[in-house]
Amino acid sequence: MSRAKELTKQLLRQFVDSFDTILFDCDGVLWQSNDVISKTPALIAKLRDMGKQPLFVTNNSTKSRRQYMEKFAKLGFKVSENEIFCTAYLAAIYLRNILNFQGKAYLIGSPGMQEEFKLFDINYTGTGPDPVAGEVEDWVKIPLDPEIKAVVIGQDVQFSYKKILLAATYIRDRTVSFVATDHEGRHPHGAAKIVEPGTGSIVSAVETAAGRDALVLGKPHKFMVDLIKEKFTLEPRRTVMVGDRLNTDIQLGKNADLHTLLVLTGVSKLSDVDSNLESSDPTDRECIPDYYIESLTKLTEYLSDF
Repeated sequence: MSRAKELTKQLLRQFVDSFDTILFDCDGVLWQSNDVISKTPALIAKLRDMGKQPLFVTNNSTKSRRQYMEKFAKLGFKVSENEIFCTAYLAAIYLRNILNFQGKAYLIGSPGMQEEFKLFDINYTGTGPDPVAGEVEDWVKIPLDPEIKAVVIGQDVQFSYKKILLAATYIRDRTVSFVATDHEGRHPHGAAKIVEPGTGSIVSAVETAAGRDALVLGKPHKFMVDLIKEKFTLEPRRTVMVGDRLNTDIQLGKNADLHTLLVLTGVSKLSDVDSNLESSDPTDRECIPDYYIESLTKLTEYLSDF
């Protein structure tokens, strides 16, 4: 397995000519938290002028497509809602279109997920604060909803022991679907010294309690790309995935047979690429981007002369 190539100005023509569709992760790629990465709105506009189709794919389930539209606009991007593929939307469309879901979902998730579920007319319960009280003898008497036919987990800052208890109890019935938006363990917080737990930490707690694994919809799994193919003309070998995480963004590219570009403004660094190359795990050794670049600011500057 060869090392990734640095995307230099000399390789730009080769890179640009290799794709028609370009998938962008968002946080750590186009922006960092609420701060836009310099010149990235201009990059999206330039790519459109060149006849390329940008699409936006994120594992962050805290926002609906409408809420993402608001964030894109606030940061200066011109984006259409149908170009946004967030995992709150993936979860709703999976239940409605793939499972033809009937019944009620036990939803551990955000207001953004609630919004998408309402748009797809999916009945749900479980959101909001639900702290545990009393003793163990009281917990076993918690009433169960017989209409629950799916447990769906996304990011939930109000996650609690009681939610683990209920979710694990519901999915003990194997006819109840068990779905997660993603399995990211934690999120970076810049210079802050705190650890921000990701959805994966919530999913793992329920999986451990239930002895059952969730079906994960987000990156690096191919469901996101399969959904895009239903809505856009996407030829894998004419598509590039741009992201900042090896184990989600770049691995999605490998799983879906896409070209890949790692940007170094987020989670993964070149040292992580080197570690993957030297790993004894074949999955790690496969997860090497085709290209890497310091930032999309640099790519924007390269394209200014195109």
